[in-house]
Amino acid sequence: MATRTTAEHRSLGFLQIAIALQTAALFFQAATAGLLLSTSYGEVLHSVGARVMYAASMLYVLAAILAWRPGGGTARPILHASGFLALASVQVVLGVAHIPAFHVPLGVLMFGLSVLALGQVLSARPSGRSGTRP
Repeated sequence: MATRTTAEHRSLGFLQIAIALQTAALFFQAATAGLLLSTSYGEVLHSVGARVMYAASMLYVLAAILAWRPGGGTARPILHASGFLALASVQVVLGVAHIPAFHVPLGVLMFGLSVLALGQVLSARPSGRSGTRP
């Protein structure tokens, strides 16, 4: 039982790190979007940030799968992570196609969703921890 709780705790920690990285990457993208409009090096930073954000979205899917396996609970986090990866894919296509009318609002939506997911996972506790102090 202790091993299972430890595995759940590690998986939850990995999930927290993955979502925090994704949220930070999205915040970086917002900052570099402003630089994109005002400096010559903004495009390079935004392009590199896009790759990091996409990799962070893939890491989020992996972390959600790993967090689901030990507990055998609901697969909802995997669906959320997969949906986010789909949004990231659309975001990349819109950015490459230079369609800011949809690219920018989708980026804002993705950042908001990522902050919400981070809040949820930070407030979550592994199952089997009854009787612990708050």
